[in-house]
Amino acid sequence: MEHTLLCVLLLLNTHINSGHSEDDDALPKATLTVEPNPVFPGETVTLMCSVGSDSIWNYQWYKDRNDNVVSQSDRHTITGDTLTINGATVNESPYWCQGKRESRPTSSSISDPVTITVNALPRASVSVSPQGLLYSGETVSLQCDIPGYTDWTYYWFRDNQHLPSQTSKGIIFTIPITLTGQTGQTGQYRCEGLRTDRPQRSLPSDDVTISVTALPKATLTVEPNPVFPGETVTLMCSVGSDSSWSYKWYKDRNDNVVSQSGYSNIGVSHTSKAAESDQGQYWCEGNRASRPTSSQPSDPVTLTVKDYLPKTTLTSDKENIFTGDSVTLSCTVESSGWKFYWYRHRPDSTPVTTTSGYSYTLSWVSVSDGGQYWCRAGRGDPVYYTLYSDPVQIIITERPVAVLILQPNWTQIFRGETVTMRCDIQGGGDTDWDYRWYKNSQLFSPFNTKPEYRISPVYRSNSDSYTCEGVKGNKFSKTSEAVKLTVSDQPQPVLSISPQWLNPGASVMLSCGVKDLSTDWWFSWYRTVPYRAGLPSLSDKSYSLQPISDNVTSEDSYTLIPAGATPTGGYVCRAGRGDPVYDTLYSEPQCLWSGDLQPSVSLTVNPNTTQHFRWTSLSLSCELKGNSTGWRLKRYTETAWQSECPSTWRSITESTCTITSLDTWSSGVFWCESGSGEYSNAVNITVNDGDVSLESPVHPVTEGDSVTLTCTFRYQETNPKLKADFYKDGVLIKNETTGEMTIPTVSKSDEGFYKCKSGERESPESWVTVRVSPVVSPGSSTSVLVGVVVGLVVAGVLLVILLVLLWRYQNRKGSCFNRIFWPLQPQSTNQDPQQDQGSTQGQTPDTVYTHLQHGDANIYDTINPSDNNDNDAAGASAAGPSHVTYAQIQLKKLDKKKKEKRDYLKENPVYSEVKTGKATAAAGHFDVTYAEVDLQKKVKAKKKRGNTPTLYPPLWPLFQKLTTQ
Repeated sequence: MEHTLLCVLLLLNTHINSGHSEDDDALPKATLTVEPNPVFPGETVTLMCSVGSDSIWNYQWYKDRNDNVVSQSDRHTITGDTLTINGATVNESPYWCQGKRESRPTSSSISDPVTITVNALPRASVSVSPQGLLYSGETVSLQCDIPGYTDWTYYWFRDNQHLPSQTSKGIIFTIPITLTGQTGQTGQYRCEGLRTDRPQRSLPSDDVTISVTALPKATLTVEPNPVFPGETVTLMCSVGSDSSWSYKWYKDRNDNVVSQSGYSNIGVSHTSKAAESDQGQYWCEGNRASRPTSSQPSDPVTLTVKDYLPKTTLTSDKENIFTGDSVTLSCTVESSGWKFYWYRHRPDSTPVTTTSGYSYTLSWVSVSDGGQYWCRAGRGDPVYYTLYSDPVQIIITERPVAVLILQPNWTQIFRGETVTMRCDIQGGGDTDWDYRWYKNSQLFSPFNTKPEYRISPVYRSNSDSYTCEGVKGNKFSKTSEAVKLTVSDQPQPVLSISPQWLNPGASVMLSCGVKDLSTDWWFSWYRTVPYRAGLPSLSDKSYSLQPISDNVTSEDSYTLIPAGATPTGGYVCRAGRGDPVYDTLYSEPQCLWSGDLQPSVSLTVNPNTTQHFRWTSLSLSCELKGNSTGWRLKRYTETAWQSECPSTWRSITESTCTITSLDTWSSGVFWCESGSGEYSNAVNITVNDGDVSLESPVHPVTEGDSVTLTCTFRYQETNPKLKADFYKDGVLIKNETTGEMTIPTVSKSDEGFYKCKSGERESPESWVTVRVSPVVSPGSSTSVLVGVVVGLVVAGVLLVILLVLLWRYQNRKGSCFNRIFWPLQPQSTNQDPQQDQGSTQGQTPDTVYTHLQHGDANIYDTINPSDNNDNDAAGASAAGPSHVTYAQIQLKKLDKKKKEKRDYLKENPVYSEVKTGKATAAAGHFDVTYAEVDLQKKVKAKKKRGNTPTLYPPLWPLFQKLTTQ
């Protein structure tokens, strides 16, 4: 049902539409015309609509679509059948029109659509000739072109201003020449066209800018200028870098062309042998065929021609110089462009050199470089020379040498001393020098008028290498050779004592060693005493230092000759040198010990031996004699100076120490010391950590006594029958003993180091000291008598010498020298004592034979003592031989520079008989005394070079023999 209805509606619609088309075809159709079409922008367009020839129609206009009816407006004007469009600019969309009326048919069919086309106006363009850069003074052509149409009338504008006189297609104008030659714009130009036909006008052209470029300017150079008479001058003209230019030269005015007529393609003009007439103003200009065809003229240049010949002036920055210096010669001349020629010895010789600059430097000169120098200058081609300069004399001498001297000139300088460095200028002539000082090549004293530099006090920081040099104005001496200054800390001398254990009557050598042993040291010697205010003291004030008499010596050794009390105790030395005096530190104290018992106090040891086993006990006591008080026990070890008995030893009193358990550090030298500085005998205790020990005497033994040495063992009870060998000074002297060795009668030759050995075990060494006893005759009753006799012997010998000299002088009137060395007869030379005694028989009683020994000569002389009278002589003659005295006197002078080894025990000593009383007839045998006397000059100090070994000086013998016949 629905489908049937749809079909009916479609058929009905088709029928209706078909009927309408037939009616439309029957309607008259409107016709639309457009004038003009196409059009140009701004033109008016007229559209006309018509329906047949009937004029009763009214018209309706449509645009773009059928329902867009065009109405009256400013742009559209409708008048009857005409629609006018004013000022079309762009293409218009389609337009239609349709007629309307009241009679039938009341409307016409719509006209066909018409589109209005708007074409663009032609655009004018301006062309410029010539192309490229435009130069002032040139002619420029501008042409206005409008394509597609003709019959134009042209209009020109400059900078938006109309040029009414220009109506042609092309215009020509000239760019004005500016005197300044500036570059810039001359204006902006454009054109446009008008005509009577459509299109009646064109669009205006784009603006064309006309720019002007200044003409290139010529450049004129004149060399040389100023110029001297006869010299060649060159004028050069150039325009940029282009070589296509021709040139024209002018002098003084524009119409005065120089040299060639017109232009020349040579840019260089020469004037040979210039004269004063050539002086003036010159300029030039260029010209060529291509644009730009000319240049601006150059700036004028004034050429000056001198009226005299040039002369050079030679100067030198130094005239008196040293070898190795440099000197600069300067040659000056007016104007520029010169080369310089340098001459030596003769100006007409070949130049030594030629320079482009005005200076000539001689470097590292030698003496041969000295002499007279000249210079002159030249320029141009050919060369034009100046006159020669006046000569300059250069004097070159050998450079003085600085010599640095260190004062004092010691190899080692110590902190706190004063050092003076002196700079001597050798070969420097006068003394007008200043001085510079360098430390490690660094200048530290740049100006010093004195040749000496003093450092006081000197420190370790002053250690370095030093040099100096002399300065005189701008001249310098050679730098000195470097001197090394080494500053060390304040030295401490080392004191050594030899021997350190005193033998009775022997001398002792003190030696003070300084690290740097020079000949300029002075040595001071001190003995330690209990601390006293006002005396120099040790740093810990344990002892004061008392100077020894005549304690300052120039030698590093000092000889103590015992006199009176034993000089045992501590000793210290110090050295000094320089002015002001620089002192070293005090030496560490050293001890001089004696093993002999002293009259005031003695040190006893229990057990009484020098060697003790470790862990055993030991007691040491100061046994006082008389009223001496204030004694204390002291100890000295290798690692420490004197110390009192420590509390760990369980001291009983200040003068007694008991060591309950010995250790190796307990070893040392022990002695007693009083508050006044007196010393007892010393004992050297050795604590043995081994299994074998040697028991030896603590104190010196007397010659002739019996001594027993015992070899003990730590564990003696376990093996009491051990065998032992004994050694002296490292040599086996007895073996396979039962542990003891006895020397029944000790002599001086038995003194030495002893030890014992059992198997592979051995004891330490111990020193056994043997004291020499006086030789006394059997007739002596007391030691007092011995002393008296010794005194008498010495006094008698001295008296005999004096009497001999006086008697010889009075009776012989000969030379004392001859009397001593050429004795009179009767004489006996080089005889032993027995022969001398025999020779007295038969001679005059109371005759004294004196043996004077000098060198190797023994001289005997006869002396008649003045105290013998005739009666005594007669009595003696009747009784037989009387008292006879023999005396041997040895006179020696010790050289201070060389120590003479003393040998007091001669193989054949000479004994002198000294009469002790008057002889009587009843006397049987008479008393005879033999004495050997050695008189020596005391030498307080001897110079020691090197280490001094430990010495054991022999005793000073005084042998006396008293014989009663």
